[in-house]
Amino acid sequence: MARYTGPVCKICRRHGQQLFLKGEKCLTDKCPVKKRPYPPGLHGQRRARKVSDFGQQLREKQRTRRIYGVLEKQFRKEFALADKQQGPTGENMLRVLEQRLDNVVFRLGFAESRPQARQIVTHGHFEVNGRKLDIPSALVRAGDVISVRSHSRESEYFKVVADTLARKKQPGWLSLDAVNMSGKIMRMPRRDEVDMEINEPLIVEFYSR
Repeated sequence: MARYTGPVCKICRRHGQQLFLKGEKCLTDKCPVKKRPYPPGLHGQRRARKVSDFGQQLREKQRTRRIYGVLEKQFRKEFALADKQQGPTGENMLRVLEQRLDNVVFRLGFAESRPQARQIVTHGHFEVNGRKLDIPSALVRAGDVISVRSHSRESEYFKVVADTLARKKQPGWLSLDAVNMSGKIMRMPRRDEVDMEINEPLIVEFYSR
């Protein structure tokens, strides 16, 4: 399963904003974006050049891809799926991205970042509706119950998670049962419940060329 394994803080600096790819580190003064708010590399501090319309579309597409940890091929598939649904394609695309199992695990508070959520899902620590599911890109639906597998709750990682889970805030479309370490999809997310600033019309324009 392909995934990006390079330095993620350089991605945030390249896009000029925090993408929250390192969990708690992003909330501290150690965040490289706060310390060096310019692109990485020898010429990172040179004067910014004017970006074309195509460049803006490409940047927004790449930024969104990296927020959710999706490679290009998978991103195109999810955009195509959104394009077939009724309603605005951009909002549909964000809804599909939010429905990914790794994103839901992150949003419920079982992981500090989406990359970490992807890893613990791949390692088989979760089940959906009582059945093991280790595919991060799997899409969940309204009514699905995501829970930590019983034997995984005894691991040191989930013991630490259990101590902090109740203090974490979840979006309105998710319901968390901290005691049983599970969560339920109450409904599909609305556009205003996406926790990152994303200009989805630019992505639609990019793929509509």
